[in-house]
Amino acid sequence: MSYGDQNNPYGAPQQAPGYGYPQQPQGPVPGQPYAAYPQAHGGYAGVPQGPQAMPGITKAARVMLYVIAAVHVALIGFFGFVIARIKDTADEVGPGRKVTTAQGDEVDVDKLVDVGNGVLGFFILLALVFAAIGIVLAVRYAKGGNGIRVGSIVYASFGIIGGLLTSWAWGLGLITFVLSILVIVFAAKQASAEWFRRPRF
Repeated sequence: MSYGDQNNPYGAPQQAPGYGYPQQPQGPVPGQPYAAYPQAHGGYAGVPQGPQAMPGITKAARVMLYVIAAVHVALIGFFGFVIARIKDTADEVGPGRKVTTAQGDEVDVDKLVDVGNGVLGFFILLALVFAAIGIVLAVRYAKGGNGIRVGSIVYASFGIIGGLLTSWAWGLGLITFVLSILVIVFAAKQASAEWFRRPRF
């Protein structure tokens, strides 16, 4: 069967659709999702999706980081209190006085105060830095990548050591010690890893 006038030189012969010529590619059907655009669930075709909400254990690790930072702020107050007590004791003894130790050695009070203030001042600076790092890590939990998770684990590892060294300070170091262990455990969980490695568009 032919279509059109074959003897007409100005009319091109027409073929039935699909007969003799390849089919033209069909465009996207209205109302149907196209592969290059986001699907109804909010992701892209072929792209793995991570959790859309922060897992509970990840939230718990974040809260513990805030608590560890607060403990370090309390440690700053404790060390400041000790420095004030040392100063008061030195004032009672008087300047230029020496005290005798249990071994019979004489120690200059002023030098002893200077050494004590220097050591405690170092601890105050260290606690301030630890508090700041803990807050920054906790704040970045919502949008940070896997580096925040790794940083939390490293931070908590140092927190374990610091907690043991400051366990004598009203027991505050023991709080840091326990919470740091929990942060490592929770941050190392698979759910936390998936949260920090989720794709971001």
